[in-house]
Amino acid sequence: MRQLAAIMFSDMFGFTALMQQNEQLANSKRIRYKEVLETSVSAYSGKILQYYGDGALSIFNSAIDSVNCAVEIQQKLLLEPRVDLRIGIHTGDISIENETIYGNGVNLASRIESLAVPGSVFISEKVYDEIKNQDQIIAREMGFFELKNISKPLRIFAIDKTGLVVPSRSELKGKTTQPSNRLAVLPFVNMSADPENEYFSDGITEELLNTLTKLDGLQVTSRTSAFAFKGKNTDIREIGSQLNVDRILEGSVRKSGNRVRITTQLINATDGYHIWSETFDRDLTDIFEVQDEISRIIANKCRVNLTSKDLENPLIKTPAKNLEAYNLFLKGLHFYNKITPADFKKAIDCFEEAIALEPDYANAYAMAAAGYAFLGSTGQMHPNEAFVIVHRYSDKAIKLDGSLSTGYATKGSAYLLYDWDWKKAYDSLIKAIDLNSSATDVHHMLSFYYMITGRKKDSVDIMEKAYLADPLSPIVNKTLTDVYLFSGRTDDALRQADLLLELYPDMRVAMELKGWCIGVKGDWKKAAEIFEEVHRTFIKHPLKGLAPLGCAYANLGETEKAMDCIRKLEQLQNEEPQTVLDMDLAMIWMSLGEKDKAFHYLFQCVEKKMGTIAIIMAHPMFKAVTDDPRFKELNEKMGLEDYN
Repeated sequence: MRQLAAIMFSDMFGFTALMQQNEQLANSKRIRYKEVLETSVSAYSGKILQYYGDGALSIFNSAIDSVNCAVEIQQKLLLEPRVDLRIGIHTGDISIENETIYGNGVNLASRIESLAVPGSVFISEKVYDEIKNQDQIIAREMGFFELKNISKPLRIFAIDKTGLVVPSRSELKGKTTQPSNRLAVLPFVNMSADPENEYFSDGITEELLNTLTKLDGLQVTSRTSAFAFKGKNTDIREIGSQLNVDRILEGSVRKSGNRVRITTQLINATDGYHIWSETFDRDLTDIFEVQDEISRIIANKCRVNLTSKDLENPLIKTPAKNLEAYNLFLKGLHFYNKITPADFKKAIDCFEEAIALEPDYANAYAMAAAGYAFLGSTGQMHPNEAFVIVHRYSDKAIKLDGSLSTGYATKGSAYLLYDWDWKKAYDSLIKAIDLNSSATDVHHMLSFYYMITGRKKDSVDIMEKAYLADPLSPIVNKTLTDVYLFSGRTDDALRQADLLLELYPDMRVAMELKGWCIGVKGDWKKAAEIFEEVHRTFIKHPLKGLAPLGCAYANLGETEKAMDCIRKLEQLQNEEPQTVLDMDLAMIWMSLGEKDKAFHYLFQCVEKKMGTIAIIMAHPMFKAVTDDPRFKELNEKMGLEDYN
């Protein structure tokens, strides 16, 4: 029999040693432990499946009940005669045969219990997601841990309740594999008199980060997770815990005229100890030499092996001879990383100005291509126009610098989202990852490739891997939510959407994703309320953000409201002919049960080369028509007949 359960392991600490010293005392404590365990587990509707030596395995139907039960057990056993107990809890699928329990969730709960300390209750991230909105339960994050026989690092929390022990991460040092040669590069602080120079300090950080990711033996946290701490006064040890790194590079940049001062510190994340610090006062013309020098020092301090080729050649390739072009490139990165259509357009302007000043600027071509790929794939620019430029710019970037991951990534995005050349898309994206394994933005494109070609498990697996490397990235979290939803793992998608909202409370797409999850689970009334809230955020653009709302109204049987959304979308299409809204209209018509009209717009998407149609067709809203011959015809038009 298989079921989803909250799994609780509890284990007496030091029982074997106590048996050798005082057998009578040890047995009396074990009896007391069993009495408390049986009373409390029963009170919270749980079940003790088995005892093993000085421990026990119990299961509950509710994660909240399991945590409350664990707290009660610890609080009782902390009273005299005290029993030192460790408790670990996880939720997952289990199989029960003849009172014996199996499943990966059992192994995880066991490892979490072994990580705990006497008097503590440790829980997994999945349990935390279930209890985090309970006012009476407080959990403190311990961070990510690599545990024996568990392939992926686990994010662990400790319950903080009167009497319970909440250890520091350093107290758990001997219980787990410690991160080794894992580095986070925090955004350098702009110390210039002009706050507008912040783009420069951010850019220097990103250039260093990109170089350090190429060093064999050094794992570098992705930009988005590191930059999540920008402007925050978070303790270094807390950052190390959240990002699962053992070293952190931070610094500041002061730019004045043609002079620049860069101050850097390499810090041990476990105790905050400064391993190395140095200040570089140079002319701007020497900026690339400074970056190269810092990279070599970091490699040496982290004991990363540099090959003879590395020693002979600069680690930092001089990306531009013209300093103004480099300055424009850094400004472009600043806008690009804001991830809004308006800022992408500003970024493209900067990159193209840099190209005008320096026609052989490979990085600028690659990033401009990435900007156009975003505009073309999101309906902000007609795909026919956008992806012609994406191909031209990415080809130029690859020709100028064949080691540039971004060039292959943008080429792959064009094959994936416009040409529908699936083999070339895969080859280009794999090449981009080979050149830069920490490029989680490429992982999310490869995840879409897997989803489009029917490999849903691979799609989820690669995004879960990206999430471990870049846990605070909005794009990684958003894409992981997407692939969970599209793979039918709606509960996991909802959990991830909540986590995304916890990180970025005002993120529209995160609110929309939560609404979709709730709607797909059957509560379209609540979903409509969320979509209405999202639509209210479009104060200056009331004709936007209507597709999800129209789908919710349609599923609630509120046909006139859904039709009003359609009329407004048609009005927007007339007012902004450069945008492509056929997919939005297809989804509402499909929700209204008007399959003919829905397929009309789906075929329009194919005709207009709206690349994301191949991804959106995996959306749960289209599940009901996958057997329709027209669905098969759409796949054939996109060359997917051999994949799905």
